[in-house]
Amino acid sequence: MGKGYSAAIASNPYIVGSFACIGGGLFGLDISSMSGVLSNDAYKNTFGNPGPNAQGAIVAAMPAGSFVGALAVSKLADKIGRKWTIIISGWIWVIGSILQCAAVNRGMLVVGRIISGLAVGIASAIVPLYQSEITEPRIRGRLVSMQQWSITWGILLQYFVEFGCSYIDGDASFRIPWGLQMIPAIVLSVGMMFFPESPRWLVDHDRDAEALEILADLHGKGDPKNELVQLEIAEIQEQVRFERTEGAKSYLDLLKPGIFRRVTLGASLQMWSQLSGMNIMMYYIIYVFQGAGLTGRRGNLIADSVQYVLNVVFTIPAIVYIDRWGRRPMLLAGTLLMGFWLMLVGGLQGRYGHWGDVDGDRVWVISDHDGITKAVIVFSYLFVCSFAITMGPVSWTYPAEIFPMRVRAKAVSVSTSANWVFNFALAWAVPPGLSNIAWKTYFIFGAFNFAAFIHIFFMFPETAGRTLEEIEEVFAQGHMFTAWAIKRDVGKKTLEDVVRDKHEVHEVESHDEKAIA
Repeated sequence: MGKGYSAAIASNPYIVGSFACIGGGLFGLDISSMSGVLSNDAYKNTFGNPGPNAQGAIVAAMPAGSFVGALAVSKLADKIGRKWTIIISGWIWVIGSILQCAAVNRGMLVVGRIISGLAVGIASAIVPLYQSEITEPRIRGRLVSMQQWSITWGILLQYFVEFGCSYIDGDASFRIPWGLQMIPAIVLSVGMMFFPESPRWLVDHDRDAEALEILADLHGKGDPKNELVQLEIAEIQEQVRFERTEGAKSYLDLLKPGIFRRVTLGASLQMWSQLSGMNIMMYYIIYVFQGAGLTGRRGNLIADSVQYVLNVVFTIPAIVYIDRWGRRPMLLAGTLLMGFWLMLVGGLQGRYGHWGDVDGDRVWVISDHDGITKAVIVFSYLFVCSFAITMGPVSWTYPAEIFPMRVRAKAVSVSTSANWVFNFALAWAVPPGLSNIAWKTYFIFGAFNFAAFIHIFFMFPETAGRTLEEIEEVFAQGHMFTAWAIKRDVGKKTLEDVVRDKHEVHEVESHDEKAIA
């Protein structure tokens, strides 16, 4: 540990690239910490039986905090480094969990959720950034996409804790799960002490020797002369040198030609991931299945848990094959499938449902149509599977890899903040939406998915299999509205190519200096 990290840990790409994903799991924990208590009588009584609008506000408190946290990353990540920003996010989550666990009224609960949201916002922006900068190109997509898998695990594990504690009478049924969710954050903050800093951040802060040592441990089995290590350090140094000539690091850089296009792509992909409708299926799945006619509390909880298991399982193929399949095909297939399933759910709800009363609440519900109830549940499962194997992992991977170093932290934080803006809006709007326009809500989200398909088809270039520096070549091709025209081999370089380019740049600079003299 004289290096400030464990070389043994750094030498295993899957450990060093995946451990920080615990930060993503915090978001999953939060989703289930709410979805698992919506039918809990002790929760309802403690917090004054919140109606659709009040419940939406309680849920939305977390993404409101996450929006602020995601924007804060731009300063924190550049100033103190990627590693320490992740560590700080874990301790903020612990504070938020304590407040939620001890909450005695809605105000205290909302404050706790806002603070936890700060942690989730910071982690959701910094973890993919850290992973993309510390992993080698051939497995970068696989490891960054594990951010989404960790979210699904957080949802699943917390939900089963909530399910088990639902058999406890009284406040302990929801306070115990809310208290236990601080444990992963403690593990994250303590464990990250043994992990290396981002080599790209170190080079950007004139700590090249440390960066080379870390790259050697990460990708060269401790050998700084390894070809991949030399390729990466040469590309990083050249990219940082080039970017320093481009101007100061500020938010104005995000508006520059070429950069603004990428900021738009990153932010819009995060936006589409929320507008896909997955928000409904995670936070408010109890309401969805109530509307389908599954009104028994235990039966509903069990049906919900099946969905969360599917979410975990179907994220695995995406993690394994994301670098082989590519980002574009996954996004295009996912948006089409999700739109299709939501249209089916909305159509069946509209045709066979009616306004009814469930536990004293006015609900659009399907009754006396057992086959239709099962069909709605199955189509909901298929929607979740479609998201898990496509949009879910790519929505974190793509924004983390498309930006140049000088604006990467700021651009990723802006992209991620778009996720939280729409998460906040939908978390608040969906309960009133379901209680007022009911089945039409599914048609709205289905239409969003088809709009996303069109946007992605025309404007999102492929980025799989390239170093972060090689991706610059992808966007240098142009094709702003014909993204399919950019081939998958664009930007690929060998060590000899990088050395030759670097030599040519130095020759030009030397010639210019002589001319001036």
